[in-house]
Amino acid sequence: MRLLFLGDVVGRPGRSVVLDRLPNLREQWRLDCVVINGENAAGGFGISEAICDELIGAGADAVTLGNHSFDQREALVFIGRQERLIRPANYPPGTPGRGATIVETQAGARVLVVNVMGRVFLDPMDDPFAAVEREISACPLGAAADAIVVDVHAEATSEKQAIGHYLDGRVSLVVGTHTHTPTADHRILPGGTAYMSDAGMCGDYDSVIGMQKDEPIRRLIQKTPGSRWEVAGGPGTLSGIAIETGPDGLATKVAAIRIGPNLEESKPGFWE
Repeated sequence: MRLLFLGDVVGRPGRSVVLDRLPNLREQWRLDCVVINGENAAGGFGISEAICDELIGAGADAVTLGNHSFDQREALVFIGRQERLIRPANYPPGTPGRGATIVETQAGARVLVVNVMGRVFLDPMDDPFAAVEREISACPLGAAADAIVVDVHAEATSEKQAIGHYLDGRVSLVVGTHTHTPTADHRILPGGTAYMSDAGMCGDYDSVIGMQKDEPIRRLIQKTPGSRWEVAGGPGTLSGIAIETGPDGLATKVAAIRIGPNLEESKPGFWE
């Protein structure tokens, strides 16, 4: 299968580049499944039902979240009825929503999408290793799932790498989100799992992690409260990772995706 994962959609620039680019890319690259992290899609903080529907309408088969999952309070309600929207599986028991979903492709293949959140430098959560183990044990690769995509929403690259190696050979892709900066370590691990520490963001890179520069700079210099961070309004860049899997559901090809201004462009040459 051909799988595409896009990093954190940040505000209107991120939404615009996804809506503008994804429909054509899905057709051009003959994508089987697209997963997008949407936790910053609504003004940089959370996601609304209307925005979630927009991303799905543009070609997303599943939308993952993270530490901003419920910044838009309406998400507490609509996440229960939107099966394609998932929050980290290691939220405490009783949290609305689900931590995994199964996507059926047009060809009839089944893709398990799992979302977990790291615990290093973030709010303490339940164990992400135990949470992802629970989800993939219930729907193992090659038996109940033809491919498995795991979004690790975490700050520390060490934690993301540890989860990648822990899952190597048992899932198709482990990809990090949250830092909004694409890493250059996309590769296939020894057991056949594609890995990337951070997919980057879909947003305006002439910014501080997608936000207008002045207030983050002022806060770092003065260390005093100030105005709310606002999303940078320049043109967005599409960032993520593309993989192709073999009959066993493990990765055979991997490439970084960067399409837009401010970053060097990168596309999967094996699909062009």
